[in-house]
Amino acid sequence: MKENGQKSKYNMWQNSSFMIELAWTSKEKKVIILSLLSASMVVLLNIINLYISPSILSVLERHASIEELLMTIILFGLGLLIVSGLSAYIDSNVLYGRISVRSEIINLINRKAATTSYPNLNDEKFQGLLAKAGECTNSNRSATEAIWTTLTDLTSNILGFIFYIFLLMNVESILIVIVLVTALVSYFISNYLNTYGYRHRDEEAQYEKQMMYILSQSRDRSAAKDIRIFGLRPWIEELFNKVMDAYIAFHNKAEGVYIWARIIDLVLSFLRNGIAYIYLINIFVTSGISVAEFLLYFTAVSFFSQWVSGILSGLSTLYKQSLDISIVRECLEYPEIFKFAEGERLIPEKGQQYEIKLENVSFRYPNTSTNTLTNINLTLHRGEKLAIVGLNGAGKTTLIKLICGLLDPSEGRVLLNGKDIKDYNRKDYYMMFAAVFQNFSLLAGSIATNIAQSEDEIDMNKVKDSIAKAGLKKKIESLSKGYDTYLNREVYGDAIMLSGGEMQRLMLARALYKDAPFIVLDEPTAALDPIAESEMYQKYNEMTEGKSAIYISHRLASTRFCDRIILIDKTKISEEGSHEELLKRGGKYAELYALQSKYYQEGGLKDGE
Repeated sequence: MKENGQKSKYNMWQNSSFMIELAWTSKEKKVIILSLLSASMVVLLNIINLYISPSILSVLERHASIEELLMTIILFGLGLLIVSGLSAYIDSNVLYGRISVRSEIINLINRKAATTSYPNLNDEKFQGLLAKAGECTNSNRSATEAIWTTLTDLTSNILGFIFYIFLLMNVESILIVIVLVTALVSYFISNYLNTYGYRHRDEEAQYEKQMMYILSQSRDRSAAKDIRIFGLRPWIEELFNKVMDAYIAFHNKAEGVYIWARIIDLVLSFLRNGIAYIYLINIFVTSGISVAEFLLYFTAVSFFSQWVSGILSGLSTLYKQSLDISIVRECLEYPEIFKFAEGERLIPEKGQQYEIKLENVSFRYPNTSTNTLTNINLTLHRGEKLAIVGLNGAGKTTLIKLICGLLDPSEGRVLLNGKDIKDYNRKDYYMMFAAVFQNFSLLAGSIATNIAQSEDEIDMNKVKDSIAKAGLKKKIESLSKGYDTYLNREVYGDAIMLSGGEMQRLMLARALYKDAPFIVLDEPTAALDPIAESEMYQKYNEMTEGKSAIYISHRLASTRFCDRIILIDKTKISEEGSHEELLKRGGKYAELYALQSKYYQEGGLKDGE
């Protein structure tokens, strides 16, 4: 984000064009047309109001007939009635289109968040933009919808300004100059003061990010037990209140700056209108114009000042809204680290054998001074079952992310059948994997939706087959709504809660449904006991026969069935081989295995023996 005088990436005309183009391409052209009609109605209504009193007064001055007077009143009354009715009808219908355009922007932001290069999700700048973009689209008053009101008002003010310029050309031009100069001075001073929030938006975003994090943690079901057992509520409330106080202090300071902008505008407006009225009264006294003409010009000067102020105020508002829309655009156009549409297409083929190879791969997270992984050389052979083990923090999950293409190496290459994965469309590359991570997602939808990861074109036969293979058929079919049973009680009141083991089987069914060439399990069973975990991994192994698979577990016995095991230690692969080979070697793996075996007993036998 920008501060310290840096300029926004886009100006208000570019952002206005962006919104107009978006309305046009999202099939909401009526928003543009109705906004123009609404602006025209405002000007027409103003002109009628401008001329109604002078026209009636002119009829009275000429001592015209009562019929002419009545006809004048009736015509103006009908004009007001028709234009007001049309204006109200247009305004009531334009709202829905404006909401649709804002909804389209929300969809674009959500799509960006869901598909952006994975490293961007850990990028503080992108996270700040994403949070602010959400704020800029969360209500009817948000810039992405309110801009249509501003553009409509600005258009009407410009049209009215042009009309009144021609009207006031019959008066001394100095009057027009006075109005313009004072209004312009007010505009530029107010505009600078009103951008205080934008110039300090990084600070504001930081407070918002902290509050959202605290709120999300306090509402997280997985944290509910800890909050109660350890009495964390007062501490969480204290943290939130501190951040909220800082957030309120920031806005109070900003409002103090904005108040000065309003005071300056008020003083200059009073000065501008006072000079204009005195000058016009002087013309009336010295030139002997009629009362009707005096009333017309007197009203016109007042309206002209309003048009000028309206234009400048509209520009100021448009500028502020443009800053918010710039944030949205910067978020949507945030640079992608990976190739997507421009990358080479990759379509997994049924029965095709694939091999992944890591060549001299090292990885270091941003803003850290040491490698997480160093000089990794590893090949996942066709149809091989590979286990990755090591102490917590050894880099196992990072290695998985590199293999899955969620991260790119700091050094070295990741190859798929000999080709660098950087050349592929990364979205296509993700289709090569069915992964179950420690923290998996549960959609607010039916069981079938969660298995298929889709609302449309669900293959129910495949869903049922995957559920059966995962060992959940009896459970699911015992439910009153079966496969249409909802999950996630945060959205559906009649949703069910699955046990930890049932959830694991549901994730297995999801992985089976995808039927990808590679299966990746990153400690998804960490919450289960050793025997249950071993049984679950064996289940995964049976169901993924013939596929390449990678297993991670901190319990070494759970992965003894794998063809090969690698031990990550001190950022490198320190040992490699089968379970039996590593035990015979008597190294770090054998030491860890012996240590763990002491704690896993059942029926007098060590787990895994």
